[in-house]
Amino acid sequence: MQALRTRAACVARRTRPTSLRTKRSYASESHGHDSHHHDAPQAEEGLGTAFYVFAVSVPASYIGYSISRPGPNGEPSSITNWLQSFDYFNEWELRNTLRSNIIEQAAHDKHLLLHAGKSMHVELKMPELINAGSPYSVPAGHYPKLDHLTEHYRRQAAEEEERKLKKLIAKAKEAEKSPEA
Repeated sequence: MQALRTRAACVARRTRPTSLRTKRSYASESHGHDSHHHDAPQAEEGLGTAFYVFAVSVPASYIGYSISRPGPNGEPSSITNWLQSFDYFNEWELRNTLRSNIIEQAAHDKHLLLHAGKSMHVELKMPELINAGSPYSVPAGHYPKLDHLTEHYRRQAAEEEERKLKKLIAKAKEAEKSPEA
């Protein structure tokens, strides 16, 4: 029974006349009397800045183009003559030569520094600093045996002292021989 009632309501809703709807009115179209029509207030509008910029740029670009062109017989334009009156534009060959020399020297130095052999030898001033560190709370095996390293630097210092001693002895012998001659 419910289904029949809803179907009947749908059919009844569809069959209603649609002319009962009222016509929509807009407030700007009528104010109760249609005989008076009000226009927007008149405002004077100028041509704007863009128009004047365009109007000036057209002849200015034509004038700039005409003075930048070379003369009929191939002589330089008036802008070129004016620019050549400055010393900066006349020294371009000297500037280019100096810049080229600087760039070539920089490239040479770069190659020299990049491909130079690097000395991996580090001379220790005090071999005692190798074992510098706290002797307490160190787990067994965490300090390597460095006795051979200490012995190497001790031997190197002894050889250096021997070389200095031999040099002093040689100088002393030369000093003895030179007064006799």
